[in-house]
Amino acid sequence: MLQRRDGFTVLELVVIIVVLGILAAVGIPKIGGLITSSKVNSTKSEMSELKKAIVGSPGMVAGGTIASRGFENDVGFAPSRLEDLVTKPDSIPSWNRITGIGWHGPYIDTSEGEYLSDAWGAAYAYNSATRKIVSIGSGDSLSVGF
Repeated sequence: MLQRRDGFTVLELVVIIVVLGILAAVGIPKIGGLITSSKVNSTKSEMSELKKAIVGSPGMVAGGTIASRGFENDVGFAPSRLEDLVTKPDSIPSWNRITGIGWHGPYIDTSEGEYLSDAWGAAYAYNSATRKIVSIGSGDSLSVGF
């Protein structure tokens, strides 16, 4: 009389656990690298958008005029802080249609202040004198100058 066995033997379970452990040991560092790479790319992209908000995009022309002038081209100088891209500083006049001078923002999507920090949550360091935005959230310094 043959007996029918259901289930796995202990040896089969041990082999499966060892194989899963090896896959996890190889896969987890690769996933971590992908996440870091994604955050670096996201931060670089956001810093590029901040740069465009500050200096505009001279290549974007519509009807013979620059379509994306940026803070600097509207006001005449770089903002003293990144918040000036969203909120008009008191010392700067409002946009004048006739002269084409003045604050004509917001220059960037506010996203509840998310534009102020990188993908790791660290605040951007912006220096209007050196014309540079720096991110140190990754542990390495990422920067964009203009």
